[in-house]
Amino acid sequence: MGDRWERFGLAEGVRERMIAGAVRLLAQQGLQATSFAEVLQLTGAPRGSIYHHFPAGKDQLVAAAVEASGRQALSLLDGLAGESPERITETFLGLWRLLLERTDNRAGCAVLAVTVATRSDDLLDRAGEVFRAWRARLTVLFAAGGLPDPEQFATTLIAASEGAVVLARAERSIAPFDAVADYLMARVRAAGSVSESR
Repeated sequence: MGDRWERFGLAEGVRERMIAGAVRLLAQQGLQATSFAEVLQLTGAPRGSIYHHFPAGKDQLVAAAVEASGRQALSLLDGLAGESPERITETFLGLWRLLLERTDNRAGCAVLAVTVATRSDDLLDRAGEVFRAWRARLTVLFAAGGLPDPEQFATTLIAASEGAVVLARAERSIAPFDAVADYLMARVRAAGSVSESR
């Protein structure tokens, strides 16, 4: 998930650059601290592009960033089709760990950042749609891999990894994240063993 930030400058078109820049800023500093001015500075987009691409204002840009972040994760999950539940879990957690490592524990999930800070029902609905889509995709992947209770584990994986990222950022240490990741990996291995023994 961290890779997308390094590519935002190469995105085709000003609008795409602005959306990618907004994703980065939301994940690093939250909703309130993310402004059009900072997005322009980060992406080098011309000032007039604000009104051209996002005439409805900041919420329109944030909504686009939430949707882009959601699509990015789904695309990564699609690449895990046919993998074992253990491998899916390891990869999902590894993406979050990589993000923390590359940002020195200073960035998290842009969708979560919007969820906890917005007063907009529309933005909250969009964030909810993203989390539901992630949960549904993981459920399908885990079910295909024979994991018992795939929906429950998919929900737990998302909630626990998001919380672990928050702890790592707050404590400025990867240790809380690794503790949660180790627990989740132990759970999926144990579930896999039970499934194989049946």
